[in-house]
Amino acid sequence: MNSKLPKSFRTVILCSLANFINQADRTIMPIALVPMSNEFDWNLQAQGWILSSFAFGYISSQVIGGSAARRWGGKWVLGFAVAVWSLATFFTPTFARTLYGLIFARICLGFAEGLGLPTIFHIFANTVPMEERSRAFGYLVASGSIGQTLASVVCPRLQWPMMFYSFGVLGFVWVATWVLCFREQPIDYDEELFLPPKEAGADVEDHPVKKTQKKKILTSNLRWVEFISHWPLWAIYSAHFAMNWSNYVVLSWLPTYLQRALGANANDISFTAFPYMVNSLVGVGAGHMSDWLVSRKNWTVLSVRRLMTSIGLLGPAVFILAFSTTNNLIVALLLVSVSMGLCACNSSGHMSNHADVAPNHAGITFAVSNTMASIPGIAHGPVTATLVTATGHWYPVFMVAAGVNMVGAMVYASQSSASQVL
Repeated sequence: MNSKLPKSFRTVILCSLANFINQADRTIMPIALVPMSNEFDWNLQAQGWILSSFAFGYISSQVIGGSAARRWGGKWVLGFAVAVWSLATFFTPTFARTLYGLIFARICLGFAEGLGLPTIFHIFANTVPMEERSRAFGYLVASGSIGQTLASVVCPRLQWPMMFYSFGVLGFVWVATWVLCFREQPIDYDEELFLPPKEAGADVEDHPVKKTQKKKILTSNLRWVEFISHWPLWAIYSAHFAMNWSNYVVLSWLPTYLQRALGANANDISFTAFPYMVNSLVGVGAGHMSDWLVSRKNWTVLSVRRLMTSIGLLGPAVFILAFSTTNNLIVALLLVSVSMGLCACNSSGHMSNHADVAPNHAGITFAVSNTMASIPGIAHGPVTATLVTATGHWYPVFMVAAGVNMVGAMVYASQSSASQVL
């Protein structure tokens, strides 16, 4: 049984578990914010800054994470990141005694979590073969959705301080397991890391494409300007920005919106787990479908990336608009669930595209991408609070999110590539 498992299986599982904890920790605050704001008498503007403060830390550590992983190795950087964000989660109830203390804890959480995904992208780009990448990123994204699902189910049933204590301890357990079980073993580039499976066995010296790719892979000294000088990279950055804008708006404000606008009670908030569940299932399915299209149906990698990104951005745009028009709680949850499910296709689209266009620098390109895509994390809190306060309605917030998604999809469809540029 074990002999049939890919060599990268342990790496994918451990990194996916890290993302499970990462996303669960992010989900706690939107759920805890309602009882905390009732206890500490925070207005909507204060709540917006609490939610957005996470992104100030998150945006500051993206490039650091990608660079540190290349210099010191993914094992120690990822272990350090999870340890720090687990400490920040565990001590959030202590810092919450003052608004500024809570914002400081949120910034620390964001800084540590900002190290995580660039490091995981670096690890995947160096240990996961091309023919396994879509499913690897599918499992990575799905595990995050499962973490969000678990947090959405468990947290509403706990006193708000216990939400942070329980998931903080879970992070400490992961760190111990990671240090003991993970061994960093980069894949041999002579294996078919950057070629489709059908070309396996071709002679390196006689294969012009393979010779060129191998030469590019070994070229590692790049100027920083190279990471913002290629349209295929900007296509990824644009799609990522668009995806994050709608995700931050929907996920951060969903519990508040359902309670304040649709009259949901605390027990109803547990049903916000359903969108995350759908997201995780679709993410895994999209990953396997993408690999199947490439390996069995001879689709080009670029065609698959564009298809999945189009589904992952345009689909949610349509259902977000529909979500904003309903006053029925059940219908609203169904619409946001479909939106989140379609969004998961991005894991096999632009999210996987980093390892195609920059296989030796995927951690850094993702760091640059995630830095730009963290701007919505900073802006969505104050912007949402301002729009709702000024208009008295939520639909302008969702209209903006849908519009950003549509623009991102058009840019990616016209400018993306699957050929190596770095």
